[in-house]
Amino acid sequence: MKMLNPHKPGLERRIVGSTNRWRLPREPFLGDLLALSQMCKAVNVDFDEVLKNPDRLCVSQIQKSFPEKLKKKAIQSGETDVILECLGFKWELHQPQLFQSETLTKLYLMALARGNTNSEKEPDKLLQAQLPGKIKEQRPVRKMIISLKINDPLVTKPAFATALKNLYMCEVKMSVDEVLGVLAAARILQFGSLFQRCVTMMMNGLTPSTIKNFYLAGCKYKEEPLTTACEKWMEMNLVPLVGTQIHLRKIPQELLHKVLRSPRLFTFSEFHLLKTLLLWVYLQLNNKTQTIPIYETVLTFFSSFPKKCSFLDQDVGQTFMPLFLCLRLHGITKGKDLEELRHINFFPESWLVRVTANHYHALENGGDMAHVKDLTTQGMRFGLLFNQEYTTHSEVIAVYGFFFEIKGIKHDTTSYSFHMQRIRHTDLEFASSVYEHSPVSLRAERLVTYEIRAQTLVGGKWQEFRTNQITQKFGLVKPSCKSHALKIQTVGIPIYASFSFVFSLS
Repeated sequence: MKMLNPHKPGLERRIVGSTNRWRLPREPFLGDLLALSQMCKAVNVDFDEVLKNPDRLCVSQIQKSFPEKLKKKAIQSGETDVILECLGFKWELHQPQLFQSETLTKLYLMALARGNTNSEKEPDKLLQAQLPGKIKEQRPVRKMIISLKINDPLVTKPAFATALKNLYMCEVKMSVDEVLGVLAAARILQFGSLFQRCVTMMMNGLTPSTIKNFYLAGCKYKEEPLTTACEKWMEMNLVPLVGTQIHLRKIPQELLHKVLRSPRLFTFSEFHLLKTLLLWVYLQLNNKTQTIPIYETVLTFFSSFPKKCSFLDQDVGQTFMPLFLCLRLHGITKGKDLEELRHINFFPESWLVRVTANHYHALENGGDMAHVKDLTTQGMRFGLLFNQEYTTHSEVIAVYGFFFEIKGIKHDTTSYSFHMQRIRHTDLEFASSVYEHSPVSLRAERLVTYEIRAQTLVGGKWQEFRTNQITQKFGLVKPSCKSHALKIQTVGIPIYASFSFVFSLS
């Protein structure tokens, strides 16, 4: 039979040395009872209540119970009572304000427990300006000194100063350039409200120049909403925005890999996505380049490698292999584009043979894409970026001798629709430029499985619209030549419209 201990663990006491002081074995307050009494007086908590319930001295409870009016009164008195030594500076603070930071609160209470004052009565003097009806003339009180060591290189002195300023003011203005340092400082200070404000500001301030640092900060501090926001932003902007600027070189490979695997990734075509990825690799290997090179320069660079094996099969290319496995090379159908891929000797020969064989079989069977099993992960992708100045916007695409127009229409200030329709090759305004050196199919009907998506950013959140996966026979005359329309209502702009389709077996 087990014996029950009549004493609760929270109330155990141990003698400290040869003195008559006692110690409570409970984190984070391992000081003796005299120090515990000092802490209770300093934070205006009943000593007897703490003995019964030590949780009353936990940081979160202290922060909740500290009266707001006492915080304001401390500022009005003008006299600071705590000195924080950090980053080579001494920062003078008011005790009530530092209670907004869990880190500073812990440091303050630990200093009290160590007896970091002249006498056991000094905590009362520190709070004399906060006790209504008991304010008297007192001699100057020695200020309590607490120290904080910071090893995070993101925390600069200006950023730390801004974080401390937020202890006193609700809305301290910050620029996008300094928000990263303030976020790091808020994390160390365990200043929750400021940390979340920085996260929100970063999520709303994503650009090609900030995406890398904001994403890495989200990973470092395990802030999932921030990393998710970076990933979604990159899914939309990798090809149309980031891929046109030198900031592309800074995109971490881990982030790039996630984005390439996403079914929401926006691209004008599979070939546009390939060119963006080739440019990213070029910039990794040519880190002194300060401007975006033209595409021909990229092709020439990769063509210069030894021809004994493909670039991805060489040691230098092996690390990039996972990225290119995410591409849908079967979606590149133009003979000119495929010839370029073979000329630069970038992909393994087996990859190019498989792509060529799939194209050959599709052409032999009237466009049927037997090698494509899943629309979401294998469908051919085309996109329209619908900007503010457009009332209509369209592009013509050619696949296996079939021609389609993808089109977006603005009906009013918040109403849009997107659809695709089959067109005759003789109806093309610039026929020769579209299907020059390409086959032309005269089949009256073509079975297609497709899906239309539209995404836009509104108030810091992505709105997503989509049709179901639809299988439809497309003819050459109305109404069979036109797809179902995706109709949306939104105030967001630009709108990223994606068309994904597969030529089904007829």
